[in-house]
Amino acid sequence: MCRTGGGPEPAETGDEASTDAAFTALLEDSAEDLYESAPCGYLSTMMDGTIAKINTTLLEWLGLGREAVVGRKHFTDLLTIGGKLYHETHFAPLLRMQGELRGIALEMRRQGGGRLPVLVSAVVKHGTEGEPLLIRITVFDASDRRAYERELLRRREEAERARAEADEARRQAEADRARLADALAVLQRSLVPDSLPAVPGLETAVHYHTASPDQLGGDFYDLFPVVGDRWVFFLGDVCGKGPEAASLTSLTRYTLRAAAHHDPDPASALATLNAVLHERYTGDGNPRYCTCIVGIIEPVGEHGRTVVRLASGGHPPALVLRSDGRAEYLPTPGGLLIGVVPGAPIGTAETVLGPGDTVVLYTDGLTEARTGPGRNDLYGEDALHAFATDHAPGAPHEVITALTGLLESFGDGLDDDTALLALGVPAVPSSTGTVTSHT
Repeated sequence: MCRTGGGPEPAETGDEASTDAAFTALLEDSAEDLYESAPCGYLSTMMDGTIAKINTTLLEWLGLGREAVVGRKHFTDLLTIGGKLYHETHFAPLLRMQGELRGIALEMRRQGGGRLPVLVSAVVKHGTEGEPLLIRITVFDASDRRAYERELLRRREEAERARAEADEARRQAEADRARLADALAVLQRSLVPDSLPAVPGLETAVHYHTASPDQLGGDFYDLFPVVGDRWVFFLGDVCGKGPEAASLTSLTRYTLRAAAHHDPDPASALATLNAVLHERYTGDGNPRYCTCIVGIIEPVGEHGRTVVRLASGGHPPALVLRSDGRAEYLPTPGGLLIGVVPGAPIGTAETVLGPGDTVVLYTDGLTEARTGPGRNDLYGEDALHAFATDHAPGAPHEVITALTGLLESFGDGLDDDTALLALGVPAVPSSTGTVTSHT
């Protein structure tokens, strides 16, 4: 034999000849052997479903003998009950209409009661005149595929269940947080007045900012009448946060109220509070303390002039906005934290408010708010004094509104509770004699 181009073919070597002989032997398997030992199941049925031929592979899968199947069973006899229903309602009608079906998932019954998941393809063989003669069916073992699908389904169900549980846990956590926030809000309101009472001849305004809705604040304030036409007010900040701070706040507020009714002198009320806190908390090795400023207001003379006497225990100084546009601090030097030592020194101050004057009390959340690009600077008393000067003169509600806007401008730099309380003499007497604002 010659190669293309006229040259002789090279002679085959012995190894090549033996390889070709082995390959040729493989190809000489009989068609019957290929049918019987195929890696899939084959069967042919009459048009009524009677099995006319079935290969060994499928018989072995089902654990059946050929004699018990060929000519004796229908294709549907090999199926499970569910498979039979699907065959009658879908498989057979579609096969009659289309002449062929591919990859239909069914289940076949094994001898002994087991099930074999399979994928079935079928085609109708027609005669020369076009008449249907028989049905050829191919069956593929889908056990591994079905197991894989079941595993996928199981994993998906587990994932969906885990997601549902996570969603439920999140909803429960959100509901718990909402209930906690509501409970904390109710408790927080119990620690400060819901609103300020109307004070004859004065305007009042207040604002309370809570740094975190998840924690009870430690700032407090109050305003109430005492003997005669005098009124006592106070504002302070207890150490710590949470339930312990709430307990200290409650004790502080009601102690000051009781002390002021007994003796309305601000310094005397603070001295009583200092003794109570020191006795209550120092003995157990867990001292608790607060800063506090207490004042008493008493009208004097005509034209609304009012004397304000203050006592402070380590609290920032009060700020007065005058009707002539000035702003000034009322220093209370020497005052020590309340509850730290017995007989703590208490700073005092006194001033007179005329028409258009407003006194402002605040907690250190205001002056210790962090500012600047890196939030590394404290707002401070100098900046507060400049701010007050820019807003003087101002009625209490105007000053508190301006300070509330200032607090909001700090953004995340305001990380502490802040209480604001303003009292002032109206520049022009109101018809009711009192204007009260609570923000």
